[in-house]
Amino acid sequence: MRTSFNIPDDLVDEFDRVWHEQGLENRSRAVREAMQEYIESHSRLEATSGEVVALVAFDYRHHEVIAELHSVQHAYQDVILNTSHTHQGEWCLESLFCRGAAARIRELTYQLRDFDGVRRVKVMVIRDSVESTDEE
Repeated sequence: MRTSFNIPDDLVDEFDRVWHEQGLENRSRAVREAMQEYIESHSRLEATSGEVVALVAFDYRHHEVIAELHSVQHAYQDVILNTSHTHQGEWCLESLFCRGAAARIRELTYQLRDFDGVRRVKVMVIRDSVESTDEE
């Protein structure tokens, strides 16, 4: 199947540099591999149920979305245990350490992806099927 995409030139240039360095034979092969990795990484979160511990990291343009991001984080404080924030020029990097229902963390991830000012969101499920204890 042939298809076309609108992608910023600087992203295509960086993508081409990386697949060339890795010795892949062509851009189509690199795109197929990238799509497969995307599917695999998102399928794990989709397939996970029950309690999980997860790290949600994202970068964004502070001035474009900070009020909205704070609003989302407040709405999900039932699963966000800790946040970390660092400034990288006009971009900020935020990490959310989460524990709770996988479905709730999935919702949080999707909310964060809805903002144009957010460049990317990465989720790492650290533990699934976390059992609660009476000590907590």
